Parts: sequence; C-alpha cells; structure tokens
Amino acid sequence: MSEGEWERAKVAPAARGDDCAPGRAGTAGGTAAVGGTAAVGGRGAPGGTARSALARDRADLGHEQAAAMLADLRRTLLDRFGTSDEALLDQRLFDGPLAGSARRESQRRATGSLVVPVRFHVVHSGSSGRLSTAAVQRQIATLNAAYGGRLGGSDTHVRFRLDSLDRTDNPSWFHNPQRNEGPMKRRLRKGGRGTLNLYTAAVGSDVLGFSTFPQWYRRDPRLDGVIVDFRSLPYGSYAPFNHGFTAVHEIGHWLGLMHTFEGGCVSPGDGVADTPYEAEPAQGCPQGRDSCPQRGRDPIHNFMDYAHDACMRGFTAGQGRRVRAVWAAYRSRKAGRNRVDLGTGAPGAARSVGAAR
Repeated sequence: MSEGEWERAKVAPAARGDDCAPGRAGTAGGTAAVGGTAAVGGRGAPGGTARSALARDRADLGHEQAAAMLADLRRTLLDRFGTSDEALLDQRLFDGPLAGSARRESQRRATGSLVVPVRFHVVHSGSSGRLSTAAVQRQIATLNAAYGGRLGGSDTHVRFRLDSLDRTDNPSWFHNPQRNEGPMKRRLRKGGRGTLNLYTAAVGSDVLGFSTFPQWYRRDPRLDGVIVDFRSLPYGSYAPFNHGFTAVHEIGHWLGLMHTFEGGCVSPGDGVADTPYEAEPAQGCPQGRDSCPQRGRDPIHNFMDYAHDACMRGFTAGQGRRVRAVWAAYRSRKAGRNRVDLGTGAPGAARSVGAAR
C-alpha cells in the first residue's frame, strides 16, 4: 500500500460499490451567485446514488462573474504588493536571501504551512446530526491529509487547527440551513477574516454543502463560512460522498478556488494554469475523459470537481499557489509591498502564491 493509499484509509471509509466506475457527466452553469450570497458546492447523493445531473451550484459563477473575480484578485495583489504576477510574488514571499528553486523548496519545508484556525459548529435536532468529537476530529484529519497532499495530490501548504467545537440544538436551523443561513451564522460565527467557521447540518441530498468566496467577506463578514451536510463526513451515511471530501471541496471555495469545470472549455476557466479545461462536471469516476480541445485530460480526480469521493485524490500545485495568493490578498490581516502578515500561524508560516491561467 502506497503512502497516499494509507493516508486515505486512515481518514476516509472504504468505497462502497463501484465508486470509480465510468459515469455520465452532468451539466454545469447554473445561476450565478448574487450580492455575496453563499456559494453552493452542489455535490449530492440522493438516496446514496450518484448526484443528479440537473443539480445546480451557485459556485458555478458563469463566465463574466468568474472573470470579474479573477480580475479583482489581480487588482488586489497589485494594490497590496505592487505586482499582480503571482509567481513573482511567490518568489518574494519565499526567497529572502536564498536563490534557486531547490533552496526555496528547502526553506518552504522548514518554515511550515499556513495554519487556518477552525471554529466547528455542529447544528443538530435532538440526537439527529449531533456529531461526536471523534467525528469532528476525523473531518479535520481529512482536511489536513487532503490539503497536505497525502492522498495523491500536491501539498498546498495549508493546514487546519480545530480551535473550538460547539453544538446547537435548533431543529429549524438543522433541517433548513440554507433558509436560516443568516440568523444561524450571525449567532454562531466567531473570529475574523482568517478564521474558518465550519457548520454541519442537514443540508440535503442534491446539494451537500455551500460556501462563501473570500472576495465576498467585505460585503457581509457575518455570512463568511462553510456549511456541509453532517452525513458527508467520514463514515457518514451519504455514500458515495461520505469520505469527508464535501468539506474539502467547499473549503476550497472558501480559500478562493473555483470548480475545475468553471466556464467549460472557455478561457479563463478556473484561472489556474495546471488544471486542464473540463466541459462539464464529472459524475462517478469517468476514467480517461477528455472533454475539451485544450491540452490535458479532464481533472476528474481533483477535489474541485464533482466526482465520487473515492475518485478524488488531490489539488494541483497551481491550486495551492492560488489559495495562498488569495489568502494574502483577502484573508491576511495586514499586507503591503514589502511584507505580508498571513495572520493565523506562528512567524515563518508558509507564504506563497500561484500563476494565473
């Protein structure tokens, strides 16, 4: 068993049935989010079956909104750091007196990673959805394995630290978290722009989770955060989406990543250079699919696609750089042309960014 396979076995349940059988892709697109409304991840499994091809995801931004968000990121980086070149900014934040890629990577390993504090809110109705502490800890372990590259992808140099766990018995919030998102978050949310507030409730089967993007924090900080269905956590009842990867996917949005199929085959897609274009989201695990004329097969194993959990493996290096660029632009406390305070970890925490597509 490889290291990645061992890590997957530790943090996620074994696949049930033929989770990686070729499947029919659904359609992307949907209505763009408006006015900072939470982005919805849209990964679902009605009755334990594959997600409906007709389910829509408010994080499918549409071409104009995706392009606008990428343009806003470039403007923000230019304003805060004097450059919108994410690769150059990566060198500035990592190199210091060192030179050469090998030495930069050595320094990167030595300085550690960006540590994101997590405020975990378990919303339940009596015993329904009342997650144990062990279940919450398994989800945090899954996040760290996924973002640490231990399941087969690249290390994003992002880590998650459970800072608090609370439980709220509220049947209305639990059974309809989308309708009650505002009052629920305003009551429970803690921390600032660099704190991840993660909520569990009975989101539903067609849509298993939803998240805000970091660009939306300034519109209404109280709505910032991620909500996932409690049955999507590791060993949950929503097979084949019960490895905890719904939270991995939604937190990717919270960290600034778009879907790999964003915009289909039309530039700029998700704006990340090393995620191949993809015409529509993956369903099941359609091995070898190549739906766009651009170079590269569809990234069906990427956490920002819609494949079954057993098909998902990791993020790309470019997605990791993009996450760190977005963090520096929108979630760090202070930043300027000569320094960056990422605002969550100890001094020397990872600082890097990535090239735009």
